[in-house]
Amino acid sequence: MELWDIHDKNRNKTGKTIVRGKDKLGEGEYHIVVFIAVFNSEGKMLIQQRQPFKEGWSGYWDITAGGSATSGDTSAIAASRELYEEVGISVDFGDALPHFTINLDNFLCDFYLHRQDVDIDSLVLGYDEVAQVKWATKQEIFDMMDEGSFVPAQKGTIELCFGLNERRSTLTRDSE
Repeated sequence: MELWDIHDKNRNKTGKTIVRGKDKLGEGEYHIVVFIAVFNSEGKMLIQQRQPFKEGWSGYWDITAGGSATSGDTSAIAASRELYEEVGISVDFGDALPHFTINLDNFLCDFYLHRQDVDIDSLVLGYDEVAQVKWATKQEIFDMMDEGSFVPAQKGTIELCFGLNERRSTLTRDSE
């Protein structure tokens, strides 16, 4: 049984919880979901293929990692946990703010970007969730979306992830 904290529209905890998959969020109630996009120094995103037996988008390719904040989690704690559980990358997001948030129905979808060159052959993948991983360019992800093998997502979200990653790279180079 997984408990979710309920937040108001200003991200304040209401003191209420719900049981995932059993209870529904009401009007004005929100739950935090996190997504983490890992990029390498070549500007490629690490993507994962969901296990064929995983509920929801079985066998589809997806962003590096993602999942729900459980009761007591901050967004950053949930991002650190999900990234480690799914692809074995340990990052302490600490008190980091998400790079952007998409408000979708009753969900506050927080996106974190992380840059790290990772040897994908050395990753310990979460068996219950991830079948395999690979590095992909933006165009390769768009092609996968068009052919129906990538989780249906707005191309704009993927475009924003890549654009923000490139912007961060430019700012880093400019400050050196």
